[in-house]
Amino acid sequence: MVTDDFAPDINWHVPGKVLSTEQKQFYRENGYIVIRNCVSMSELKVYNKRFQAICDGAPVHRGLSIVRDIALANKGVRNEERTVTKIQDFQDDSILFDYCKNPHVVDIVKDLIGSPESNLASMHTMLINKPPDAGALTSRHPMHQDLHYFPFRPADYVCCAWTAMEKVDRANGCLVVVPGTHRGKLIPHEYPKWEGGVNKAYLGIVDYDPSMPRTHCEMEAGDTVFFHPLLVHGSGANRTAGFRKAISCHYANDDWCHYVEVSGTSQQTAIDEVRDMARIRIKKMGADPSSVDEMEYTVFWQVRARAVNGTKSHL
Repeated sequence: MVTDDFAPDINWHVPGKVLSTEQKQFYRENGYIVIRNCVSMSELKVYNKRFQAICDGAPVHRGLSIVRDIALANKGVRNEERTVTKIQDFQDDSILFDYCKNPHVVDIVKDLIGSPESNLASMHTMLINKPPDAGALTSRHPMHQDLHYFPFRPADYVCCAWTAMEKVDRANGCLVVVPGTHRGKLIPHEYPKWEGGVNKAYLGIVDYDPSMPRTHCEMEAGDTVFFHPLLVHGSGANRTAGFRKAISCHYANDDWCHYVEVSGTSQQTAIDEVRDMARIRIKKMGADPSSVDEMEYTVFWQVRARAVNGTKSHL
């Protein structure tokens, strides 16, 4: 059972605006919950159209990152849907950021990490594309905890919404979660030693035990899984000829969350990766990449954070 010190500011014994008491208790016990038909097909079509346009070379805000599969990028294949694994940091893209403001999604997040009056901040945004695997199993994502990357706490007031943009199942690499692991601690992460290589920043839990009981979150388009940042999760390779897309946003309760110092802790591997990616991006813009070394890690997140509703304060 989860003790009373889990998100004590939330009343887990009454229904929320959207979720029943039973649904809230399921999340509290397991660290995740799947809500069916959460986002409409019409909205998903808009996001997919924007994704396709970006793959085709449409102009984007300079803060947005296009991440490609290492196995295909090394072959020189560029700007194609089958090479792009992520559209990351789309907080300044008005079309994709509409997902983060979806009223139904926001209300569910408030039920899990706040109240109807809570001010939420969008902290991390991704449109994740899992193309057909190139043969090296680089389309899989190691088991990990998202909190490894985040310099803000308390973790109980952070929640990810991850919406399937098309059918996701075990064949095309659905999300895999280990229920209850959100009640544990942050575990050290590093790059797994996979023969086919690992995509940039795909850090995984050190000495992950594959015998841990896992749940495969098979979903239809529009279904959304909400999960805690300490929940151990990952995804398998896409062994089909099609794609597996999802759009996601990490929310933090801006009334209760604040930045913390994580340099020199087990999160240093994430800090090093984020700085390295920032250097590459800044160099492409023609600026001095060494300027990244002078920035505090929290700054990388302050520039990402956007108020979803209400006002931005602590984050």
